[in-house]
Amino acid sequence: MTADMPDTIPVTLLTGFLGSGKTTLLNQLVCQPELADALVIINEFGEAALDHMLVAHSTENLVMEMSSGCVCCSIRGDLVKTLRDITWRFSRKGQRQFRRVLIETTGLADPAPIIHTLMTDPQVAPRYRLDGIVVTLDLATGMHTLDHHPEAVKQAAMADTLLLTKPDLATEEQLEVLHQRLDNINPAAPRWKVSQGEITADKLLNLGLFSTANKTNDVARWLKEEAYAPDALRPVAPVHGGGQAGFSMRPKTPEFGHQILHDINRHDDHIRAYCFAVDTPIPEETLMTWLEVLMSFVGSQILRVKGILNVEGNSKPIVIQGVQHIFHPPVTLPAWPSDDRRSRLVFITQDVEKDVIENIFNALRKA
Repeated sequence: MTADMPDTIPVTLLTGFLGSGKTTLLNQLVCQPELADALVIINEFGEAALDHMLVAHSTENLVMEMSSGCVCCSIRGDLVKTLRDITWRFSRKGQRQFRRVLIETTGLADPAPIIHTLMTDPQVAPRYRLDGIVVTLDLATGMHTLDHHPEAVKQAAMADTLLLTKPDLATEEQLEVLHQRLDNINPAAPRWKVSQGEITADKLLNLGLFSTANKTNDVARWLKEEAYAPDALRPVAPVHGGGQAGFSMRPKTPEFGHQILHDINRHDDHIRAYCFAVDTPIPEETLMTWLEVLMSFVGSQILRVKGILNVEGNSKPIVIQGVQHIFHPPVTLPAWPSDDRRSRLVFITQDVEKDVIENIFNALRKA
């Protein structure tokens, strides 16, 4: 197994359904010092892209725009070429003039093809790494959006951070109902209420395994396995909004009575989120066969998987992460982050129950 190198350019993917406030957010972000050395790539569907005109050009941020089609459709063309070329197009005296990339996608985009490209394209993967997926969701219309647009459900399920926009237009009841639904779609992603696009950039950066600043890893923050426990408390929006306060915590039971419980339960987004743990070291052959079987038969339904593994013959932990049928090269960590030596994997799937994952593993291990 090979070790991942953190000396690559971190990429933040900003997505969210149409009208959820991505451009307003981006206008605020590019003015913050944390993004002063970021290159922003804006993708807009259609021949006449207009959203890029709204981006604040008064800063020194490098802004590019692709308008030949949705990123998820032209991923093998425009984006690969852009990511390949910017390292020399935006350089001075041989030195690259940016340290990170932020990609804003059209609201109709499926995040998976972009992530696949970052993981596997031979021109892109050696230079870039996914730092995080940031998804905006309109609080006032969020339930309607999730009801009628499967791509919005998929965006929310794959998010590392969820930004709940336009809180001034939503009632407390709308907020509670949406939180209950997101508890099932993506229980581990932090959620921040955002008004007029205002949030500190540090809430959206360094969401991956490695920190850009010191190149260390924070497995507990990255894995968040406790969020997948059946009786876990779920994070809700910050008390004071704007991303400035910590999370309040509440039980899963809503405070607005049986009617809301009924409304919540009638929604089935077909998304399942759970953690799978193995107490003893896993033979490498069993591990590889298990993952191959999963990818072959239900790979398209595994939206995200990430975990820390205790593999037989390895004294150090191995970290894996994948999106659908594509896995990033495994990362060998320098040491275990705690005394817990169990293998732990978290899955976010579409119509794949936890029992299926466990039964396949147990069958292979007994073979």
